[in-house]
Amino acid sequence: MHETKEEVFRDAEDKMSKAVSVNKEELASIRSGRATPALLNKITVDYYGSQVPLNQIANMSVPEARLLVISPYDKSSIGAIEKALQASDLGITPNNDGNVIRLAFPQLTEDRRKEMIKLAHIRAEEGRVAIRAVRRHAKQELEKMKKDGTLSEDEERAAEGQLQKLTDKYVHEVDENLQRKEAELSEV
Repeated sequence: MHETKEEVFRDAEDKMSKAVSVNKEELASIRSGRATPALLNKITVDYYGSQVPLNQIANMSVPEARLLVISPYDKSSIGAIEKALQASDLGITPNNDGNVIRLAFPQLTEDRRKEMIKLAHIRAEEGRVAIRAVRRHAKQELEKMKKDGTLSEDEERAAEGQLQKLTDKYVHEVDENLQRKEAELSEV
């Protein structure tokens, strides 16, 4: 239970900020035509019997716009890394030369581009919904405080206006991230 409306706002702002960060990561993991290590953030590798995030057992670099090179720290894990990449939803066949794995990203087809933009819109809406859920929870806290008599009706109304401004600010950030992703996906 929060004691002051400032604590309610701090908590709400913190959670909204985290929702935007998570949403930004979700959008980064959507494949555009260019190579980026963020695409591999969710890939885990069966490394000596346990699932380990790929970025913990290999270095990733982007020598050219459409090429991602994965250099395992332990050369014996190259087969497991290759298997994890093939099992992932990347849709790219890894090229293994025994030392490094290369992922060559093809140009996106128009249909694939449209699918990716649709997916980006879905992810952005999930981010907006998460932010609105934080607002709803904070609003309930403010209503409880009014009921308890720690906030007057005017203070509660002003606080709700402030909460709406905060919500709008973070929803706007999600929208900006979506616009950037759409621009990236639309590049040919």
